[in-house]
Amino acid sequence: MKILVLNCGSSSIKYKLFDMDTRAVLAQGGVEKIGLPDSFLQVKLPNGEKVKIEQAMPEHTVGIQLILNSLIDEKIGCLKSLEEINAVGHRVVHGGEKFNQSVIITPEVKEMIVKCIELAPLHNPANLKGIEAIEQTLPSVPQVAVFDTAFHQTMPDEAYMYALPYELYEKYAIRRYGFHGTSHRYVSARVCEYLGVDPAGKKIITAHIGNGGSCTAICDGKSMDTSMGLTPVEGLMMGTRSGDLDLGAATYIMDKENLNTAEFSNLVNKKSGLMGVSGVSSDARDIENAVQAGNERADLARRMFIYRVKKYIGAYAAALNGVDIIVFTGGIGENDAYIRAEVTKGLTYLGIDFDESKNGVRGEEALLTTPDSKVAVCVIPTDEEWMIASDTMTLC
Repeated sequence: MKILVLNCGSSSIKYKLFDMDTRAVLAQGGVEKIGLPDSFLQVKLPNGEKVKIEQAMPEHTVGIQLILNSLIDEKIGCLKSLEEINAVGHRVVHGGEKFNQSVIITPEVKEMIVKCIELAPLHNPANLKGIEAIEQTLPSVPQVAVFDTAFHQTMPDEAYMYALPYELYEKYAIRRYGFHGTSHRYVSARVCEYLGVDPAGKKIITAHIGNGGSCTAICDGKSMDTSMGLTPVEGLMMGTRSGDLDLGAATYIMDKENLNTAEFSNLVNKKSGLMGVSGVSSDARDIENAVQAGNERADLARRMFIYRVKKYIGAYAAALNGVDIIVFTGGIGENDAYIRAEVTKGLTYLGIDFDESKNGVRGEEALLTTPDSKVAVCVIPTDEEWMIASDTMTLC
């Protein structure tokens, strides 16, 4: 069975084509700068070579058609016909309270995704464009929606409710939804396979940290709490997002800087976090280089980042009444040994015996603690695309 996975952003499309029988990635790549004159498709070939195809793509349908054409291209393709594609799985960012699992896409499902647009105005419209583009180009192929928010629908109400007038929840469904759910679900299941333990009864804290970041408290394989909220801006400090912020500070800044809601949203989503504090970059690698060069603001930004990850892990250890496994994943979690070590050093009270000799890994599964450690600390590279493909295969 061959399944195409699409992740449509506002101006980009990432894709992978899987052979589900062998778990092989047959093709992968992405479209960038949709709507701009210099838009292009970059295809990563099995030998690691990258092929760039420049073409004007005014909207997503053109981009997806270019991706499909590349799959059957004589030189860079891997299929003889598009009829070999058995199903298409889509990442959909926000499912609200309507979806607690992945679903086959029907007209009714599309209507409900549309209703969630006001909760994710930057993401859900792009996700819908991808769905509709496949409907036009491969009308007979079944499609599946895999929601970022679905995994977190198991949170108890005391965890997901905000201390606001209850009428606001009833009128507008204002509550914590959480994101990165597909990643948290994958790594929490995979770490149990890796360690050879049963997920039942296990208390796991997953730290998906990259340019975006979130922590999740998981028990018995279910999400019990997560750091992102109604939107992805809440929680951890991120590349350009502020994370947790005093609401009084928000209104104070808006008054002092004469910002409207859209301008303030831009401030906390795109100009804050590592970028805002350091003044250097949103990329942890650039921050590290700046720290080595003696940049004090970069050093402050990195210390703030580490502190907040450590604080959330500690909070979730309390919420779970203990922790058995801590998982690092995401671009920083999988590759930044310094940040992993610094976060873990602040958690020795949990009985963690960290093994520095194992911490040099980048992008590989690894156990970073000694056999005597009361808590296993692991690196598990995330694979959201495989999770989407797996759900798609199960439903189709």
